[in-house]
Amino acid sequence: MSITKYKLNKVVDAIKNEAVIDRISKFDTEATKKIQGISMRHPFSKDGVEGRMNYIRENLGYQLPYLSGDKKFEDNDMLKGNIENYIGMTHLPTGVFGPLVINGVNASGAFYIPLATSEGALVASYARGARACKDAGAIVSVCLMEGVQRCPVFKFNELLEIGQFVVWLMEHTDEFKKITNASSNYAELIDMEMNIEGNQVIVTFEFSTGDAAGQNMVTICTNEICKYIIENTPVTPKAWYIESNFSGDKKATSISYTSVRGKNVTAEIKLPEEIVNNVLKTTPAKMFDYWLTSFMGAVKCGAMGAQGHFSNGLAALFIACGQDAACVSEASVGITRMEIMEDGSLYCAVTMPNLIVGTVGGGTSLPTQRECLELMECYGPGNAKKFAEICAGVCLSGEISIIAAMSAGHFASAHQKLGRK
Repeated sequence: MSITKYKLNKVVDAIKNEAVIDRISKFDTEATKKIQGISMRHPFSKDGVEGRMNYIRENLGYQLPYLSGDKKFEDNDMLKGNIENYIGMTHLPTGVFGPLVINGVNASGAFYIPLATSEGALVASYARGARACKDAGAIVSVCLMEGVQRCPVFKFNELLEIGQFVVWLMEHTDEFKKITNASSNYAELIDMEMNIEGNQVIVTFEFSTGDAAGQNMVTICTNEICKYIIENTPVTPKAWYIESNFSGDKKATSISYTSVRGKNVTAEIKLPEEIVNNVLKTTPAKMFDYWLTSFMGAVKCGAMGAQGHFSNGLAALFIACGQDAACVSEASVGITRMEIMEDGSLYCAVTMPNLIVGTVGGGTSLPTQRECLELMECYGPGNAKKFAEICAGVCLSGEISIIAAMSAGHFASAHQKLGRK
């Protein structure tokens, strides 16, 4: 199966599953509108903290002993694989907003979102966007496809040697898949592509990585494949490197922008005019006009993608949930789109092709990070796509709120009120 057909089938599976379509169509949006939002009163005082913790404990059933400070981290052995030269913990404030109501393929329900940040106004902004979406019904969020790449480069004396090398590689793809399966319990080699430039060739190995973010996993699998290649190829390269800097790892690239790196997710909602007026304090026409104006600004400055501040929500969510924070550089690539519908409502959508996220491995099992994932029912195996759909919903809420603030002229005053000492 070619990669094009493989990915196409994944997209079709995501959006044409009859059971999922039936569940989405029967989602009780009226019931979600009645769900109580977590209190924004006393945003940082002791009374406010206690009120929110009591709500989480009594209504959601989570105790959050490490986040609340009731329990102290003392198991330093747990840090193996996460840190070197350990001296202590950096205390970064963690806030929560919600419910963020999502009616997606993998994420369905009302979620309370933890954000770790020191930027005032951030949590409040995302909370406002989430409230508007809740009052409108539910965000539809779909993980369309997934894949993580590692791109070794092989250097030769001349172009003719590369021809022999590439032919040999194509004849041994089944062997590379077996090596992958022997190197990891979760990784699967799903594609291999070539990029020839003079006397060197970049080979892109693309893997699915289960519920792990997968960067280390694909590195180990690719290294084992490369060892086999060097030992068996009829044309020995004069040099090779495990990564050519072509994969897009921890950087914004045009390749990942048009394909997938991690998980490719899109999310949408339609906001009635009344909700835009009452919750967001602006109008659909003003929001659309500002979105279009800012979209052109992004094009003019050469931005990779066109969106307001994906990185704000992603960085705070990644840190809270034990993700690789450096992957925000690629995960924040994407598109925000708005459209005024015939009934006067505002259609809003985000598309994010590079969500490198996981619910196992990495920092996900550290105490507070695990508690944050558990708060969203996203900890452990079987939850990575669900978490990715929630990430897209978070970013959609943030885009709606910031565009509303910009369109109404409230952006500076909100930061003056909430973002200054």
